[in-house]
Order: sequence, then C-alpha cells, then structure tokens
Amino acid sequence: MTTMNRTPRTRGTRTTSHGPFGGPSTRLTLVMVLFALYALLPLAWLVINASKTQPALFSSFGLWFSGPFALIDNITQVFAYDDGIYLRWLGNTLLYVVLGAGGATALATLAGYGLAKYEFPGKRAVWAVVLGAIAIPGTALAVPTFLMFSQLHLTNTIWAIVVPSLVSPFGLYLIWVYALDAVPNEILEAARIDGAGELRTFATIGVRLLTPGIVTVLLFAVVATWNNYFLPLIMLNDPKLFPLTIGLQQWNLKATGVSASPIYNLVIAGSLLAIVPIIAVFLSLQRYWQSGLAAGSVKA
Repeated sequence: MTTMNRTPRTRGTRTTSHGPFGGPSTRLTLVMVLFALYALLPLAWLVINASKTQPALFSSFGLWFSGPFALIDNITQVFAYDDGIYLRWLGNTLLYVVLGAGGATALATLAGYGLAKYEFPGKRAVWAVVLGAIAIPGTALAVPTFLMFSQLHLTNTIWAIVVPSLVSPFGLYLIWVYALDAVPNEILEAARIDGAGELRTFATIGVRLLTPGIVTVLLFAVVATWNNYFLPLIMLNDPKLFPLTIGLQQWNLKATGVSASPIYNLVIAGSLLAIVPIIAVFLSLQRYWQSGLAAGSVKA
C-alpha cells in the first residue's frame, strides 16, 4: 500500500503590501488621532492659559506653561470680580437650562411618542412642518422672535430665553424616529389588553424604552441652551439676567476699553469653569447611551 503525501493548496492566497503607513487599521488610527488632536487642542489651550497670570498670557507660547501657576488665584478672582456677578450668571445659565432644555426634552418626548404611535388626520403635514422647522437656522428666527416678545412685553425677562428654548424640532424628530422601532406596538397592545391607560402605558413602558433617545435629546438641548449666545444678546440688557456666554463677552469687551485694565486671565478662567458642568453632564449620562446600544444589539 502506497502512501502519498499531498501538500494542501491554499486557495485565494494573496500577498498584500501595506506600504509605509501600515494597513487600513493603522491609517484609520492615524486619522482618528489627528481628529482627536484637532478637537482637544482648544481645550488644552484653555487649560494651559487659565493657569497663567495676565502678563504671562502675551509673553509666552500659548500651548505651554510659563510663569507662576495662577489657576487657583484666577478662579478666586473670577468669583470675586465685579461683586461676584459670575455666580449670578452661572445661576442664570443653570435656570435657563433646567427650564428650557428640560421643558424642550419633555415636550419633544411627548410629541414624538404620540406622532410615532398614533394615527390621525394631517400626520403627513405635521411631518413636513417638522422637517421644514429643522431646516431653518435658529438665527433666522431671532429677530422675528424679538419683535413678537417685545409686543408681549417679555423682553429682558427670563421667559424671553426659556420660551423659545422649549421649541426643539430636531429633538421632536429624533424621538419620533427612535420611537418607531424602540417601542414595539405589540407591547403597547398587551398593556392595553391588561387594562392600562394610555398615560400609564407611556409612563411605565414608553419612557423606559425611550430612555437612550430621551438622554440624547436632553444632551443636545442642554448644550444648545448652555451655549446660546445670539438670543440672549438681543433679548436681554440687564446684566443680572445674563447667562455665562453674554457675561463673559461683556468682560472681554470691558477689558478692551481705553481706560480699562485687561482681565483676559479672568475671561479664560471663567470660560474653563463654564465647560466643566457640560463635561460632567456628558460623563454622568453616557451609561444610558451604552445601555441603549447594548439593548439594540440583542435580537429577539
């Protein structure tokens, strides 16, 4: 009996040359590193320069530490300057975010769920209006909004900021689209058969299934309200009602006056403090995104 040794042939074997920059994964990693540097460079500049004194800001390279470390001293001066008006601006911003962003998220959730799960005449027209509202930039509506609020005698009040912030067409659209698949109709029908009312079904089932979408809309609304600049600029003229965006700009303008002493170190330190709450909100709510992605990866 003869035994024959056969060498297995490899089908489709092909030699790939990765070139001087490696394979696709290496090139993708390099691209992502460049994007990360592009995104983090302004933050690094802010952190570094917030630790400098006023003379050191213009006597050294902006992306490197120099002179005495004055971060704590700058923060102390931020809260003490101009009779502690920074704390008032911070409180105003938090108030606008809680009322405006919170209300916008609640309204978008209610409307988006209803539009996704109920049929009624004119639904296509509502869809067209929502898409049209998304396409209109907010700055284009600022002047008409100011004219309307001036006739209602609501300018220079907190409602001039809160009420326009309640309207979030993109948030409504996002919840609408997300609820179509995230909330199965079979679960809602089962709840109705068990005798649960529509409000109870929404509160106990709909809200839980929509949590990742709600958190996403909330973050968008919080960032938009926190960074809102143009609307408060034309609506408010009382410094006690300013948010942080307008208040820091007023400090910046005050520092450029002929007889004024520069306070750029306080403006930079105040800007650094202003982004800390946003970072904290993102870090505290990211687990809801992760849970939503994990739930979406499981198929029944």
